[in-house]
Amino acid sequence: MENEKQPKVEPKQKTEQKAVTPTGGQIAIVLVRGFIDLPQPVRDTLHMLNLTRKNNCVVITDNIVNRGMIKKTKDYITYGEISEQTYKSLIEKRGEEYQGREQDRKKKYSYKFTEINGTKYKSYFRLNPPRKGFGRKGIKMAFKVGGGLGNRGDKMNDLIERML
Repeated sequence: MENEKQPKVEPKQKTEQKAVTPTGGQIAIVLVRGFIDLPQPVRDTLHMLNLTRKNNCVVITDNIVNRGMIKKTKDYITYGEISEQTYKSLIEKRGEEYQGREQDRKKKYSYKFTEINGTKYKSYFRLNPPRKGFGRKGIKMAFKVGGGLGNRGDKMNDLIERML
């Protein structure tokens, strides 16, 4: 038995994943549903995204970590790519200047803010509910079937304009 030759097994080569890779652009996220009866992991993820109230909006970069957080909270938010023009109007109309400190006294915690053109803004935007609503089927259905949740793609710009 020792003399029998066993076939050589070559190690498996890594296959490239064909998943959608983030573009590095910016994604706007709006919290559509409230915090009542939310599962704790989803609630924690929304706090990490700095979404604490309905109709709050944050703009984040498109990377793998943020995509994972979006995937976890997709049943409670709507999101999509945002254009530069919409982002500028969002800052102009709803940007609140951040006047707090950057760190605590012991420099252990740093506070979230966004700096644009030398001015510090809060990292979230408080918006009105959208004129004419989120969608025909309400806030419990996905955007693809006529509701208000999930990925909107380029239509996110239209929603934000209706909420300003």
